[in-house]
Amino acid sequence: MHLKHPIRLDNRIALIDGFDLGAPDRTGTYVIDETELTLIETGPSPSVKYIKKGLLELGFELSEVKYIIVTHVHLDHAGGAGLLLRDCPNAKLIVHPRGARHLIDPKKLVAGARGVYGDSFSELFEPIIPIPQDRIEMKGEGDTLQIGADCTLQFLDTPGHAKHHITIYDPVSNGVFAGDTVGIRYEQLLREGVPFFLPSTSPNHFDPEEMRKSIKRLHEMKLDRIYYGHFGMTTDIDASLTAVSEWLDLFVSEGEKAFVEGKGYDTLASRLLLRVRQFLREKSVPDDHDVYVLINLDLQVSALGIMDYFQKKA
Repeated sequence: MHLKHPIRLDNRIALIDGFDLGAPDRTGTYVIDETELTLIETGPSPSVKYIKKGLLELGFELSEVKYIIVTHVHLDHAGGAGLLLRDCPNAKLIVHPRGARHLIDPKKLVAGARGVYGDSFSELFEPIIPIPQDRIEMKGEGDTLQIGADCTLQFLDTPGHAKHHITIYDPVSNGVFAGDTVGIRYEQLLREGVPFFLPSTSPNHFDPEEMRKSIKRLHEMKLDRIYYGHFGMTTDIDASLTAVSEWLDLFVSEGEKAFVEGKGYDTLASRLLLRVRQFLREKSVPDDHDVYVLINLDLQVSALGIMDYFQKKA
């Protein structure tokens, strides 16, 4: 088991690394220390052991967890929810109304992920445990959840990455837990002084227009923080949202070109990787940097979603 201490982002929010895909700084669980102890995202089931260890290290018992919120039901964000809930007897799971049925009966989710991840599915995601309906609470646009005397979380519907995606606004830090709506933050590069954000356009709900609207909506909120599903927090709101918007435009234009030419998603992924390499070379990031293992996977999945979008449109 990897050894890494929870990261304290301030006196009430901490981040536990879930080592999704076996990689550090990839997917995390946020812990909000309020009267009602609240977790945001579980990651996949193999991450649950890290969450439990991290909570103990932060001084919490599993019985203290009151809410586990998932931004959407993709397995890298919510796949471990059933497993974690079994050990948190007093917790409710909160999910978008369109996502709840997939956690109660995860067959469709599992089939979709198997299609994308193939032979590595079991190692990355199992076990997927169904969640009893009476432990689920649904929250969508305009709903709220009071977790402390001075903290009422607000839920926003933010489609684009998925139709069942919520973003959670925390008024105390003036920040949002954005899941995948505004893309991926590559901590591996940020640590080396290279801010880098890419959109996440995975199948099968990707919609560029909806994603642009969601990004614009968050931009207009004048936030102080964005907490990413992948991974960590930024306070540089303008730069991060502008960057992800520019990459989104490039992803879509390259996707349209590949689609018109009759190319497959693998060609699109290669072309996007070439553009990313050119960009990062200019920032002195070597071609053999470890981060490319993750970037390569992200671009493969994003290319699948873009081609799926153009096929449906046609």
